[in-house]
Amino acid sequence: MNSSRALLIGVAAVTGLAAFYMMSGSPPLPPPAPMPAAPVAAETAEVLVAAADLPMGQILKPADLRWQAWPKTALNDGFVQREQNPKALDETVGSFVRNPFLGGEPIRREKLIKANGSGFLSAILPSGMRAVAISIDSRGSNTAGGFILPNDRVDVLRTARDEEASRATSAEVQTAGTILQNVRVLAVGQTIQERNGERVVTGDTATLELTPAQAEQITLAQKTGQLSLALRSLSDASQAPPESPETPREAGLTVVRYGVSNQAPRR
Repeated sequence: MNSSRALLIGVAAVTGLAAFYMMSGSPPLPPPAPMPAAPVAAETAEVLVAAADLPMGQILKPADLRWQAWPKTALNDGFVQREQNPKALDETVGSFVRNPFLGGEPIRREKLIKANGSGFLSAILPSGMRAVAISIDSRGSNTAGGFILPNDRVDVLRTARDEEASRATSAEVQTAGTILQNVRVLAVGQTIQERNGERVVTGDTATLELTPAQAEQITLAQKTGQLSLALRSLSDASQAPPESPETPREAGLTVVRYGVSNQAPRR
């Protein structure tokens, strides 16, 4: 086969392929991508929430509360829903805040108190308990350096002069003992909670939650000596029931003779 014949065959083949391509048309375009489905709006219910941060002890006003849409899938049985109680906002106004709320947090009935004309302290006292205020050193020397806060648990210590031992030794004899254990601090001064991250609370009084028998015991102890508070660890705060009066445990005697203190064992 000579070169001219080969050239003719090549040209014919190329021409045939071109004609076939033109006759068959362009390749089909890919199908269009499916349009994303429109998101389905979540069903909501109106829930009563705090309009701003609400500290413990605050009396609720209408401006402190508002209704807010809440996803039905995230509803809790404790939430106050407008559909179930349209007048809930008006009924909640005037309640005391027992536990703090953050702004936007749903209101829960168990965190509120209806005082019915009483003060907050009487409203939060459990049935059968008494609130008793004792004098403390505002500098914190007898209250763990001022680091005892409301709702902490403390032991109450009494320091007093031992009259009999003082007469027998012709010297000043002091005794110290724990008269109550694991009692709850309701307030320090007029502060009923830690505020703005403040970790030191000072005041001239500490208000304790006591049984009637403990109230009598601590009132007498305050008349006959000086009271101090010892802060308990959170890990053992529940070991001794607060409603059980403790038998005073006397420590050793402190004998002060000519201005010099000496410890002496109690006989």
